[in-house]
Amino acid sequence: MKKLNMFTILFSVLLLLACKFSNGVDPSADGKKPLLANYSNQVILDWNQMAYQAMGGPAYQHSLLASRINAMVHLAMHDALNSIAPAYQTYAFFREERDAEPIAAAASAAHAVLTASFPDKKAMLDSALTQSLAKVPTGDRLNRGIALGKEAAGAILAKRQNDGALQDPIAVIDPTAQPGEYQVVTPFNFIFAPFWKQMQPFGLTAPNQFRVGPQPALISQEYARDFEEVKTVGMKDSKTRTADQTAYGKFWYEFSEAGWNRVARAALSGRKLDLLATARLFALVNMALADAYTAGWESKFYYNFWRPLTAIQKAETDGNDMTSADASWEPLLPTPPVQDYPSTHSALGNAAATVLANVLGDKTGFSMNSPTADPATPTRSFRSFSQAAQENADSRVRIGIHFRFSCDAGLDMGGKIGQWTVDNHLKPKVTAIR
Repeated sequence: MKKLNMFTILFSVLLLLACKFSNGVDPSADGKKPLLANYSNQVILDWNQMAYQAMGGPAYQHSLLASRINAMVHLAMHDALNSIAPAYQTYAFFREERDAEPIAAAASAAHAVLTASFPDKKAMLDSALTQSLAKVPTGDRLNRGIALGKEAAGAILAKRQNDGALQDPIAVIDPTAQPGEYQVVTPFNFIFAPFWKQMQPFGLTAPNQFRVGPQPALISQEYARDFEEVKTVGMKDSKTRTADQTAYGKFWYEFSEAGWNRVARAALSGRKLDLLATARLFALVNMALADAYTAGWESKFYYNFWRPLTAIQKAETDGNDMTSADASWEPLLPTPPVQDYPSTHSALGNAAATVLANVLGDKTGFSMNSPTADPATPTRSFRSFSQAAQENADSRVRIGIHFRFSCDAGLDMGGKIGQWTVDNHLKPKVTAIR
């Protein structure tokens, strides 16, 4: 028995020494140097920014559809590069092409997805592709890279071709007087994209995989507590909201998928992450962001819970003696036209933060700006991704558009989605040391 235990320990040690998880690149033929180690990751950052510009830049108004396009862009870039240096599981494109030029492959993949998604922006996107390829030597490797990128883009576009994302998102709902049920919120007279509750996920097994538990009962003390909080600190002219709370409420008001791609870019500033590892990171982040929208929408429409704007103005109907109505109450910033519970803004933030923490480590400091921030304070700094995710969620209470319990549920959902994405997709391959 003692000999058997000794053999087991020795075998385990040898196994650990004999194998390793790739950090983003495949070893070259001689086993001495990762194949893509000398390539800058700038092409990934450039095309992430280009996707934002194609969606309108500071005038960006895409949200759900944008999360889908971002995921396709980054999965196409990942799969193209992974075909050249197969270090991770692939997603939609299954072919090896080790003689293709990596920068050309990544740029061409992003360009092809974006031009298919925004044909009216073709001139701008063509110009960006020309810039990406300007420093790439001409020849067969360049041509192979361009062709490979287009093929990888074609694979992900085909996979999502019939997912139903391009339906009209503006939907009319019947009025209701039932306490707790969602009602349209001014200035809107519609509800946004009900069909997204059944959108095909990128990484989850089903939209309801991480459905949140029910919100607090209207007659509960928890509901009354969170009602009073958002009523007090979230009102337009709140006397209790601090200047910093107002500042970060506005800072995080932009669409989550835009803001958290900016977080990812800022977090990589000054860090040396290789080309393929960067492509994988952005693919995982954007898969998680897109799926957080889908999962969040599924839970929102399942529970159909009213927003603070309605709840506060019509509190006399909620049956709770601890709440009081204010018919003139307004939030600091406009309420989005979709149900309150859970907060998808919080879900997206923590989904992205969880992916980033898994890959880069949670305690990664960064600074970033926001187009919705006050011009006097456009930049905020963070010591960790989890801190940013918590502030991102808290901001929704401070501006009066979510109950605290909705933000907490969103954070929980997002953490599960982010972890699931990392644990189940684009995983490193095990390669033997040569």
